[in-house]
Amino acid sequence: MKILIAVSSKKYSKPTLSVGMNVARAFKASTTIVDVGKKINEFSMKDVMMVQERVENWNIDRPGVDVLEWAFGYLAKNNFIEKNDIEAGFPKNTLVDTGSNRSEVYLKGTVCDNVNLIIRNGNVIDELKDEVQKFFYDVTIIGGSQRGNISHDLIQYIDSSIFVVNNFDLNKKYKILIAVNDSPNNRKAIKYGVRIAQAFGASVEAITVSKTNHFGEGYKKAVKWCKKLLRRSNISFNHKFLTGDASSVINKEAGDNRIIVMGSSTKNPLLKFIAGSKPLEVMKNCNCPILIVK
Repeated sequence: MKILIAVSSKKYSKPTLSVGMNVARAFKASTTIVDVGKKINEFSMKDVMMVQERVENWNIDRPGVDVLEWAFGYLAKNNFIEKNDIEAGFPKNTLVDTGSNRSEVYLKGTVCDNVNLIIRNGNVIDELKDEVQKFFYDVTIIGGSQRGNISHDLIQYIDSSIFVVNNFDLNKKYKILIAVNDSPNNRKAIKYGVRIAQAFGASVEAITVSKTNHFGEGYKKAVKWCKKLLRRSNISFNHKFLTGDASSVINKEAGDNRIIVMGSSTKNPLLKFIAGSKPLEVMKNCNCPILIVK
């Protein structure tokens, strides 16, 4: 399992990093924390003139280094990295240039195999797409402030599940809301929901939504499988059959104190654009974190 956590600032990214590392712990996942800084060619003329002089006389950091240094401090404070790495401090002078506007710091994790810190410079959406597609992450975790165009594009066009940390309150106790149906990605979504519940020590509320009072055999089999897995995982749960528009019902049930977990749509991008998809509609209107599983 590989997880990518996208952070954007010291001020706003703490919830994203906190959720991401809890998820990494649950999955024992190889984890990369990325900050996408502004394009190098967007430096001001003053910066360019400074670089042209004797660089060793100036303390100039590549855009994004300060965010990675903050992330390193968070990892150290919460013992997510090995003691030797903590004692050595943030190695900003030994960033490894891996090409394509990408530099990396390698660290040894305590709750997973490794924790890498990387900087990419350029357009946020393009750089995150490129990172996921080249390095094959299973889950990409982004902040709620980024949920508009970034999450919309990532969900549609890359082969990665997306966790949008929307309005996450570090002091709030969340439950996990799993949407159960007969879609191709649903069993995987339920499995992910179990791991998220374990990560947060949370109970699960499973719901199955139909437009009518009729629930087909596929739905019933999916619910039976879900209940069996939750019992076997020793997770406290309940399940409800509900009627109405799925997107509206899910958001109503979720409120602002649930973490929604649901499978992605299997429609192609053109059909999604024309007819929409339930996960995208839920994500657009929800007031809580949401994990869309591919």
